[in-house]
Amino acid sequence: MEYMRKAKPGESRAAGAHGGGVRGDQVNRGSRVFEGRFGRMFRSLPAAEFETADLTELASLMSASPETEPIPAPVPGGPTERPTAAGETNDRIQDGEENTGIPAGYTYLGQFIDHDITFDPASSLQKRNDPDALIDFRTPALDLDCLYGRGPDDQPYMFEAGGRKFVLGDPLSEDVGLPEKTRDLPRMPQNNRAVIGDKRNDENVIVSQLQATFLRFHNRVADDHPDWKFPEIQRYVRWHYQYVVLHDFLPRIVGKETMRAVWKDPLMVNVCGSEPDLCFYHFHDDPFMPIEFAAAAYRFGHSMVRPIYRLNTKHKLSDPRDSKNVAGRFFIFAGVQERGLNGFGLFPRHWAIDWSLFFDINGSGTKGGTSRVQPSYKIDTSLVNPLHFLPEFSSDPKPAGTELTITALQSTEKDKRSPNNLAVRNLWRGNAMGLPSGEDVARAMGYTPLTPAELLVGKAQKNDDGSIDVAKSIADVAGGRFVNKSPLWFYCLAESYAKWVKAVQGKSVEVSNETPTSLGPVGGRIVAETLIGLMLGDSHSYLNQDPRFKPMLPTAMTGHFMMGDFVKYALHL
Repeated sequence: MEYMRKAKPGESRAAGAHGGGVRGDQVNRGSRVFEGRFGRMFRSLPAAEFETADLTELASLMSASPETEPIPAPVPGGPTERPTAAGETNDRIQDGEENTGIPAGYTYLGQFIDHDITFDPASSLQKRNDPDALIDFRTPALDLDCLYGRGPDDQPYMFEAGGRKFVLGDPLSEDVGLPEKTRDLPRMPQNNRAVIGDKRNDENVIVSQLQATFLRFHNRVADDHPDWKFPEIQRYVRWHYQYVVLHDFLPRIVGKETMRAVWKDPLMVNVCGSEPDLCFYHFHDDPFMPIEFAAAAYRFGHSMVRPIYRLNTKHKLSDPRDSKNVAGRFFIFAGVQERGLNGFGLFPRHWAIDWSLFFDINGSGTKGGTSRVQPSYKIDTSLVNPLHFLPEFSSDPKPAGTELTITALQSTEKDKRSPNNLAVRNLWRGNAMGLPSGEDVARAMGYTPLTPAELLVGKAQKNDDGSIDVAKSIADVAGGRFVNKSPLWFYCLAESYAKWVKAVQGKSVEVSNETPTSLGPVGGRIVAETLIGLMLGDSHSYLNQDPRFKPMLPTAMTGHFMMGDFVKYALHL
């Protein structure tokens, strides 16, 4: 691999250097701890420019219609038990869109990882941005700065006296009157906003409780090692998190074939003896955040979001606010007050999450019925209906007493210049960043690009008659202007969809819908190389300080350490 030479003293670096040589790089910004830079993996590829109207048309096709009819609000004095939701069975897989290979919790672990490594508060959707001039206000490293913030010395209000442990929020239970087993995030009394290292980890109830689980993991390490100081505790927590990302999260998302292509040592325990093959992610001095990763490939998780989630199996009609509850399940977002798992505020104290419904814990991954692990949705070119109206960019929710219709549950945009449809936002953002087309990136990586007939818009599921649920081919969108030049984010999702279509040819509806999806070669390679490269570029990661590190926690005694084990240890399960 080639690296640009270091600049001599007083000499400006060339603007093309990876991870350096960017506009403004001579400015002394003080601390290096919190700033990285965006850059490009494929600097020589031209930008794929699109008309806003064409992108909006594609986004509308990628945005699914409502999938669940709401049930009426409870009648005072009426029954407290919920009926079974339509389509819910005792099977492990209950919906053709579900992904047997990736439990739902990994959707939000992926969101947590994203918030750990990227944060650009100044980005624009429509104004053309120069990625070389953008500052990533997160370190491009898996170092949990979204958890630790600036540490106990600079943000002491996040920590208990002495600075070894985090302050926790109010106790939470799985229903009124049940034991309080978990905790909310600490919140400011004035507005109930979370006091945490990254406000985005409070944007929905699931990711906020995942953040709280990380706080408790740290605190348990502190309790189990009373002689350790804060830096020792922090390092131990970070290494377990990095281990989970490398050995659990990545293989599920990119697939084992891509993982072995990037790093041939299946155990990935010896960097010196088996170096990873990073063909495309190269950096000069310090790791940078590839714009192809941040604005395209890593946004695969948006297609994995379910429209509704079951938080736990004990929750009943114990509180009038639970009228949003659909057979024990909740909408991820809703345009009516107290109907969705919207974040940035206090939520009822009996909304504790049972994490065995989100990760495989004590065998929950093999169960069926309401106690099963809820799978994520398949990685494809369809986003569920609630992602049409992101709360942050929508009008205020309608009053809780609003008649519950599909129309009422939607929200309208606050500002047409800042759309509330996530598919629109992703496509506009990629255009503003000047991303190359998916086809150009595929050719640059040595792959044969998918044909227009393979680039499909729709859901990775078969209908009862055996047909695949396709809306359109990319050739039939926007007058064919996306042919041989499709947006990189769409291309990465369509790759996964195409891989699934090929895998299920000639198979029954049932077998097809239970066939899992993972990223294809372009998207998977970008994601794997970036995350592995960030760990290798971090001198404090376990790959550099102790490459043979293995978790030694009680929940890791089986020889494997997955996210379910992480949660078990944190919550004393």
